[in-house]
Amino acid sequence: MSDKRSLREEYARIRAAARSEEKDGAIADRVLSLFGDRTSFFLYVSVRTEVATDALIRRLIRCGKRVCVPRIENGVMLAVPYAPLTAGAYGIPAPPSGEDTPCEVTLAPLLAFDDEGYRLGYGGGFYDAYFAAHPYTERVGLAYAAQRAVLPHEAWDVPLHAVVTEEGCLRPIERRALPVEDLC
Repeated sequence: MSDKRSLREEYARIRAAARSEEKDGAIADRVLSLFGDRTSFFLYVSVRTEVATDALIRRLIRCGKRVCVPRIENGVMLAVPYAPLTAGAYGIPAPPSGEDTPCEVTLAPLLAFDDEGYRLGYGGGFYDAYFAAHPYTERVGLAYAAQRAVLPHEAWDVPLHAVVTEEGCLRPIERRALPVEDLC
């Protein structure tokens, strides 16, 4: 676990250095290009140095998509319909109420990702638990290309179907990945 702790610290610094509004815009454009035909999205409300989602949320709503955001209730992450946000668990803005609502695509934050689609999160296990409980959702990470890494895997880790960066889209295939430029 100390290995993951040091990886989290390292990739938090890498993500902070890679962050830019231009890259965030390119990632949002790519998400809409690749997944815009879907009708419902569960995506995080960005904080700190995460790939920004505020403009993407507004664009999805303007396009008539159902948008849900995370709310932690009794230690479980729920996808609840977007509504005015208040301070939620861990200080992350969230709607104060709402029922868990299935969505076609889940856009997840991460600190690092690997070529097999595994993500390094903050260590709470909320997304892995959500993915295990909602296997129908298409699991997509949002990241900067600089966050690509070699990661350790745990038995409970649930890999992503895709990772969208400012440079492209990685879609792990049969537990191996093709170069970013060959995908999506």
